[in-house]
Amino acid sequence: MGAGREVSVSLDGVRDKNMMQLKKLNTVLFPVRYNDKYYADAIASGEFTKLAYYSDICVGAIACRLEKKEGGAMRVYIMTLGVLAPYRGIGIGSKLLNHVLEMCSKQNMCEIYLHVQTNNEDAIKFYKKFGFEITDTIQNYYINIEPRDCYVVSKSFALSEANK
Repeated sequence: MGAGREVSVSLDGVRDKNMMQLKKLNTVLFPVRYNDKYYADAIASGEFTKLAYYSDICVGAIACRLEKKEGGAMRVYIMTLGVLAPYRGIGIGSKLLNHVLEMCSKQNMCEIYLHVQTNNEDAIKFYKKFGFEITDTIQNYYINIEPRDCYVVSKSFALSEANK
């Protein structure tokens, strides 16, 4: 998959019939197990949750939850974003995140945020490339993994940007 080659990646929505692909990816990618509410929120988010396919192989996913803030403004929480190791570094994660950022603009979301383990320097660098900033630190956020602390990483959308 050498550098400089155009990568054929397609995105597809998550539905009941392909939910097992998201579950399998999560088992491989993340050190925690997700409950039924996670998957219900992922489906309920519609266009904000996508599977990524490379040559018809499911290799990554982004799963989001839509939240209403006080005052009625909507924001997006990125529950998970992951790409299988052999397929990293060729733009698949960027394509998934860019899709969600475009949806945020189209649907007038005020903010997008996620939690990142404090030692996950690759993830922090990745999100900063897209204009995210570390806005908070939560001690003991994680129960069964070390380090237990996480950063809240977020990006706000100005009304003028959201209304493009």
